[in-house]
Amino acid sequence: MVICTDKEINVDRVILGDNQFFGVNHMSEEKARAQAMKFSTVEAMMNVIDLAMETGINTFMCTTHDRVAEICNHMRANPAKYANYNIYPCMPYAYKYANAITELGVVGALRQFAFKDLLNMAIRGSRTIVTRNFTELILMLIDAEMNMFKQLNTEVIFIQNITVDLMLGLGMREPFVEFARHVEKKYGAEPAFQTMNLPMLLQALEACDIKNPIVCSSINKIGFRMCGGRRTYENLLREKQCRPIAMSVFASGAIPTKDAIEYVCGIKEIESIVFGASTRAHIEETKALIDDLSQ
Repeated sequence: MVICTDKEINVDRVILGDNQFFGVNHMSEEKARAQAMKFSTVEAMMNVIDLAMETGINTFMCTTHDRVAEICNHMRANPAKYANYNIYPCMPYAYKYANAITELGVVGALRQFAFKDLLNMAIRGSRTIVTRNFTELILMLIDAEMNMFKQLNTEVIFIQNITVDLMLGLGMREPFVEFARHVEKKYGAEPAFQTMNLPMLLQALEACDIKNPIVCSSINKIGFRMCGGRRTYENLLREKQCRPIAMSVFASGAIPTKDAIEYVCGIKEIESIVFGASTRAHIEETKALIDDLSQ
């Protein structure tokens, strides 16, 4: 069966990411720690989101990190201000569960997150979770994490790259199809996919008859975190039908802003660009460059 949303979402050209809020920097642990300290309060995070809104960026792509709940609570408390604001959640957030399992064990982690059905499966044996019930596990995690976004605009829901790339490595297909069906039926949202291996993902989605999908992958001038290399991605985007969102466009600060934006805007097939920023100057510069080079 072909999976194709009846009404395709028009994804905004420019999207704000969340790495800066949670101390994620793939090049520098020192910078990551400094960012985590800077954004230790919800007020600090909302200041950046509001600055981005002032420049015309009205979409926020985020993981389901525990502190995203603070952002969601703030937006629910100010419904008029954020009535037209979009959040694109990426889930499940694997690090949260991995950390809990490390600290509490499998059973303790399942109790902490109140996954009663998963706890019963864990008691029967972890092998069951990993094999026959993997799809069910993914959908349960999606439902649990979507509670964070109640009453907010989530017209696009991503399955995060760690889960996507695990499924690709294991040769799984069913979870992609069921994820797409689930978010369309239950949340009225368009399914989207994040990956570090765009060539393999597009091949898998094509095999699943998932047509013209929204896909988010690292795309940048130096080939940072691009499996197969920059040229492979450029050729693939020209050949394959999808709606690509470019992330890691600055390669964690390795590429100057102007060079980075000129490169991704030069690939006409790229529909949207997501980037993280922590200052007004960086937000305004990046947004202006994208606007100018997209005309």
